[in-house]
Amino acid sequence: MQIGLIIVGDEILSGKRQDKHLATFIGLLAARGLSLAWAEYVGDDRERLTATLRRAFASGDLVLSCGGIGATPDDHTRQAAAAALDRELLIHPGARELIWGRIQEMAAEQGQVADAEHPDSLRRFEMGRFPAGAELIPNPYNRIPGFYIGTVYFVPGFPVMAHPMMEWVLDQRHADLHQSVGMRERSLIVSGAMEASLTPLMERIEAEHPGIKVFSLPSVDHPQWGRHIELGVKAGPALGDEALQEAYGALKQGLIQFGALIRTELVR
Repeated sequence: MQIGLIIVGDEILSGKRQDKHLATFIGLLAARGLSLAWAEYVGDDRERLTATLRRAFASGDLVLSCGGIGATPDDHTRQAAAAALDRELLIHPGARELIWGRIQEMAAEQGQVADAEHPDSLRRFEMGRFPAGAELIPNPYNRIPGFYIGTVYFVPGFPVMAHPMMEWVLDQRHADLHQSVGMRERSLIVSGAMEASLTPLMERIEAEHPGIKVFSLPSVDHPQWGRHIELGVKAGPALGDEALQEAYGALKQGLIQFGALIRTELVR
């Protein structure tokens, strides 16, 4: 099972707001020995969002979708999820109860009596209308829940709500995926070589060391090293440290034979 992230909202794509979900989710995964396989940004376009969610449901991946689950005209995620699954939208009884509790709290704070039939209340209840068969994700901030179907999870766009809900998904629904050791890397800062010239070495390392991935990150204007390449190997939890070290040693030896200048070595 791979892990994916969908971030929804025109405000992200237009630059009005900066995305705070990607880096946080990567950190939450890393703390559990996991890593992110893919991420997508989607605007408030129901047709495009429906297609994106249809792929997510079909993938079998663990997917977090952030944003668009409110009840204003620019929120399309609930409707797109229903369309992607060809299901109807229904008020979830548990969600309605939680939302009603929040409505009563807000009314009490203002010295008023809550009215379930008030137009504002009816609009708020719409936030609990989910695709048939959905289950709830608790929201510790204001109790307005998110929802999930299978392994695709939907949380609000507000980071203060979304991030603890992400943690709930990882810890309460997928604790079996947690690893004591996640992705590990060994790399070198290399000068005096071009990527094209080093490609045969990278291909040989991957061919001779199954399960190892080689990566190359070139830079042309680094303040310390100037033009250079960070060249390295990485391995997931299925491979032991010995396998990673063997691949790294082979990479380093190949660079020495090539005549590249190794500036420094990095461990992550």
